[in-house]
Amino acid sequence: MKTIAFTLSLTAGLFVSGLAAAQSPSPDLAFEVIEGHYQAILGDCAACHTKPGGEPFAGGAPLATPFGTLVPPNITPDKETGIGNWSYDDFRKAMKTGIGHDGKRLYPAMPYPAYAKMPDKDIAHLWAYLQTVTPVHNQVEANQLPFPFNIRALMMGWNLLNFSPKPFAPDPTQSAEWNRGAYLVEGPGHCGTCHTEKTLLGADKTSVALEGASLQGWYAPNITGNPYLGIGSWSEADLVTYLKTGVNSHSIASGPMAEAIEASTSQMKDDDLKAIAVYLKSLKGGDTEKPQPLDASDARMKIGAAVYHDTCMACHGGNGQGASQLFPALAENPIVQQKSAESLIRVVLHGSQGVATATRPTTPAMPSLSWRLSDEQTADVLTYIRNSWGNAAEPVKPADVKQQR
Repeated sequence: MKTIAFTLSLTAGLFVSGLAAAQSPSPDLAFEVIEGHYQAILGDCAACHTKPGGEPFAGGAPLATPFGTLVPPNITPDKETGIGNWSYDDFRKAMKTGIGHDGKRLYPAMPYPAYAKMPDKDIAHLWAYLQTVTPVHNQVEANQLPFPFNIRALMMGWNLLNFSPKPFAPDPTQSAEWNRGAYLVEGPGHCGTCHTEKTLLGADKTSVALEGASLQGWYAPNITGNPYLGIGSWSEADLVTYLKTGVNSHSIASGPMAEAIEASTSQMKDDDLKAIAVYLKSLKGGDTEKPQPLDASDARMKIGAAVYHDTCMACHGGNGQGASQLFPALAENPIVQQKSAESLIRVVLHGSQGVATATRPTTPAMPSLSWRLSDEQTADVLTYIRNSWGNAAEPVKPADVKQQR
């Protein structure tokens, strides 16, 4: 984590707690900026606004949405290409209403519906921190959506239908720890942006909140306390370990979740990770009745078993138990049993690299098997895995593999 430096060159243009700073820095400036840095961690700002190998917050990699491509913009204090000409009020309005500088409407890929739950003091701290980031001249064409979705005025209607900005309201029947976890998940952490299925208009389906959703060729899994599809079988310590290190005895993070762990959760305070675990495990999260697995005599299961024996067993074991912290267990694994096999297909075809964190710098990896397995073999081995060792899930179709390939 980079050290934050302060100098007396900070000017009256720096706003702290929503008020213009004086000519000399406030005695509380260090606290404000350090708190703001932590807000950036909680909000996972770097994961979107910093592209791989790029300068911090200078603009991110293209984000594929069902409506077209968006690119997270430059949010460094550069005056020409960043937010250097924004005021604190501009920033607060963008975070809490989705309306940015000069009245430009934002798309909810920037999760302002979640950030609206943040208190003003946290947004002010985040603003103070962003003013200390090195300005980077990097012009980003954020809106690459096709017509008519590129018309930002359409967001007026979207907001009218899908957005009611409200501060987070604690549940008085729950503990302070539970409420802190709820706030982090629903607010700055914006977990539902990935893990909640969307409507045709791209809004969260609140009736199935955090029960899993497709995302850029991955399937963000159910993260409720559901014992079959969610994290109900994980202990709170298991979940804290996963968020802190990217690996536990049940799973190894990959894809977008690996990015979120690297840029955000691995740097969170342990108390906040514990609060998140308490909250997520309390959620019911959909149907808990497991379907009947495919019979071992099914042709797909027989072919899949042969492929598994030849290709997968050396690492994941003959009984799907894997090797703790190195190769994830496949037996009774909720991620294996998700209603979509997108992530499984992607990992088999393209391989996967675990995330490097301060406490787990060694990153486990899985090689690509697309050169070795046909669409039919990939579908059959995944069907076998999804219906063996206590697992039960829909078979995988060769057409699904072909689409991912």
